[in-house]
Formats: sequence, structure tokens, C-alpha cells
Amino acid sequence: MGGLSAAIHLRLKGFDVTLYEGNEQVGGRAGQIQADGFTFDTGPSLLNYPWVFEQLFAAAGRRLEDYVTLLPVDPSIRFHKPDGRTLELSSDMTRLVREFTRLDPGCGPGLAAFLADSARKYRLAFDNLVCENFDSPWQWFSALPPWQWLHMGVWRSLHGELKRFFRDELILDALGSYGMYLGGSPQQLPGLFSILPYGELAMGLWLPRGGIYGLVRGVEKLARELGVTIFTSRIVRQISVRDGAVAGLEFADGSSEPWSLVISNVDVPLTQKILLEGSSIKARIPRMTPAVMTFYWGVRGKVAGAGHHSIFLPRDSARAYDQLIRLGQVPDELPFYVAIASETDPSLAPPGDSTVFVLVPLPLPEHQEDWSTLAGSLKQRVLGRLSLHGVRLDPAAIAVERIMSPADWARRCGLYRGSAFGAAHTLLQMGYFRQPNREKRVRGLYYVGASTTPGTGLPMVALGGKMVAERIAADVR
Repeated sequence: MGGLSAAIHLRLKGFDVTLYEGNEQVGGRAGQIQADGFTFDTGPSLLNYPWVFEQLFAAAGRRLEDYVTLLPVDPSIRFHKPDGRTLELSSDMTRLVREFTRLDPGCGPGLAAFLADSARKYRLAFDNLVCENFDSPWQWFSALPPWQWLHMGVWRSLHGELKRFFRDELILDALGSYGMYLGGSPQQLPGLFSILPYGELAMGLWLPRGGIYGLVRGVEKLARELGVTIFTSRIVRQISVRDGAVAGLEFADGSSEPWSLVISNVDVPLTQKILLEGSSIKARIPRMTPAVMTFYWGVRGKVAGAGHHSIFLPRDSARAYDQLIRLGQVPDELPFYVAIASETDPSLAPPGDSTVFVLVPLPLPEHQEDWSTLAGSLKQRVLGRLSLHGVRLDPAAIAVERIMSPADWARRCGLYRGSAFGAAHTLLQMGYFRQPNREKRVRGLYYVGASTTPGTGLPMVALGGKMVAERIAADVR
């Protein structure tokens, strides 16, 4: 999605753009699997911040709704703890207040204060920090006056920020769980990221008709209409560098083409390690987010007891995060999420049936694992946990099963060690301090995607495409 966004914005600036996709379809992590009448999104299962894509289409004088139909998902997420307690998030304020006060009768004022505080953070972040290219730490820090930086919660942990407003353990666990996808525990990541749950509450969660890949198709269609040339099944083997500048691309079939400007949507560390192999550039390896094992189950019949999107939390979240991220171990108690997109869009499964997507975070692999054995173990643990919560999913009803291991993700999407969400969002890997979208050591080489600025997630990489296009336009002016 980052590459498609960059291509669109560069075409709008008058550049001739060719996009080379190594897979049979565009979309990267946001791919699609179709089997026996079941349709699965490979990665992202819900869309947040639809305004990003409204702006992308508006930049081309088009309307998102003419290309993509967005279906609301509300309630959006249900969190489950092993003791049976649940929390359901919703953009319906009445329902949200009822849920929070059910867990903590006195938290109404805290919820109101949290929403107001996070709304302010969100506006300041997106208006001043997230969407800007910074060339120095001074530029980044001076984007906000000091008193506003103090308000952003950058110097406080996400957990500490949430504790300013809430006391209930499940509420803290649920709102802090977003940290796992950013590569850290809520106790480690900056408090600024309280804007993540806020953004979903304020702007809702959505499913494009046809799944997330319906959005990918719409963006691809826009790119082609604007004149972007797109080749699929065209694997780039190496970026040629001559005299410190990009000279062209070499492909897996032995052919080559001259290019003086290249944007890599392959993960930045892997671009530097593999695609620049043979150059004098040494790879800079940042701290990465976890890997994942993903399951795609085509289930006969409905899955009772589960909505569109459920997150299953461990008893001791701090211990699970520590095992996963610091110790590099599969947690004793798995945190994982389940998306049943056919609950919102029945066309994704045969009539009366269900598409089930399961994502289990894993530590980054140190070596080649026995993925088949691990997949079998994880599947049994997931099914056992679902049964514990009354989610009725009979293994015998699984008619279609596909599995993607960290190795599959690495190979399919150019992910360094299978890191599912790119570089982590620690304090020293955000804003100016994140891997910039311009490679200073090679003229003409740029980056887009989850490991560069502004960060991970479909909306963020789409914004990153706009930012790298602005960077290139300024450089060649």
C-alpha cells in the first residue's frame, strides 16, 4: 500500500512511475487468499482512519466511495480475559460508557477525560508531527512548543498514561494491547500512543466490501487510471549502485533496467541487507516488532459466540509481553486475535459459512524453525482458548485451512526475519529518529513502508507514500 500511494502521488506531481511487484497481486501484507468459495485477507482485517484514503483519492480529484464501499464494524472489538471478563469497544458513546462503567462504575469521568486528552494529542500529532519530513532533531522538536510536548505524554509510558484515567485491569490491558503491534509492551512504549485506541473509537473501524483487498483493488485501479505502469510477478533481485547513486534494477530473470530514482517498499533492513548486496552499504538493523503465525480457516456454518473481531488476552499481560519481546519466547499464555470478516460481509464465504482469520504473535525467529509442528501446537491452544469462552468452532467444520509462518511472511512480503509490523515504535525509533525515507548513503534511493516514517499500519504507510513523494519532488526540483 505504501508503494501504491507513493506511485499515485508521484504521478500527480508529473513523474513517470513504474511499480514492480514480486507477487502475483499487489497489496503486500494486505493480500488475498481465495479457496473453495472462501475469501481471506492475508493481513490487516479492519480499516481505521478512513480519512487517509479519502484524502488519497481526493488528491487525484476522485472520491473514495466511487471505488470502495466501507461497511461499519460496530461494536468493533471484544476483548476476552481467561477469567471470563470481557470488554467491548464501540464508537457509539452510549454503548461505550455502559461497557466501561460495567467494569468500573466510577470510571465515567475518567473515560471522558481520556477521550478529550487523546483527541488533543491526536490533532497535535497528525497536524504537526506524523505527516512531516524532518531533516534534523531540532526540526522535529520545534514542531511543537515545549509545553505541548509535555502534554503529548512522550516521556511517560503508554501504561502510565492510561493509568491517569483508568483503574480497571481489563480496561488497562485492552487499551494497552495496541502496543504489541508497535513492538513493545505498554510499560515500554511512549504514552503518545494512547491516540491509537482513541482514533478507532472516534473514527470507527471499517471493512471494505470484499474485504481489505477491496480497498487494495480500489487504490490499484486509481493508480492505473493515473498512468502508473504496474508489473506483477516481477521480482527485483538487486538495486544497482554506481558512484554512490542508484543506477538501476536487476531482476530475478537476469534482466536489468536503468533507473536513477528508486523507492523500495521491501522492509528497510532487508533492502539494505539483500537488495543492496554488493554495494558498500551496511545494513542498519533497528529493533523490530514481533513475527506472527496466521491461520485462515474456511468453516462450514456459523461460528457461534464470536463477532467480527475478538482479542484474547492472557491473565498476566506484562509477563506475556516480556516473554514475547524481551526474552524471545512463545508466551506461556498466548495473546492472539480472531477476525470473522464474513460476519460483516457475508459474500466472503459460501452462504451460511464463515471465514476465520487467526493471528498469533511470535518472537522473531533466530533460525529455521519446525513451523509445521509449531502451527499444530498453536492451533490446539487457540481452539482450546476459544472453547473456554464459549466460541463454538468444531475443528471438523474447518473445510479450508491455509497457514502462513514467519518464514512465509518474510518470503512473500520482504519482511526482515518475518517481523510482521516493521520497525518497533520506541521513543528512539519514532519521528525524526525513525529510519528516514531517504537513504543518505545512496543518491536516488528512497523507502516507503512500515519500517520507515511515519510507521506501521495501512493508513500510516499510505501517508508515508505521500511523504516520500514530497521528499523526491523537493530533491529533484
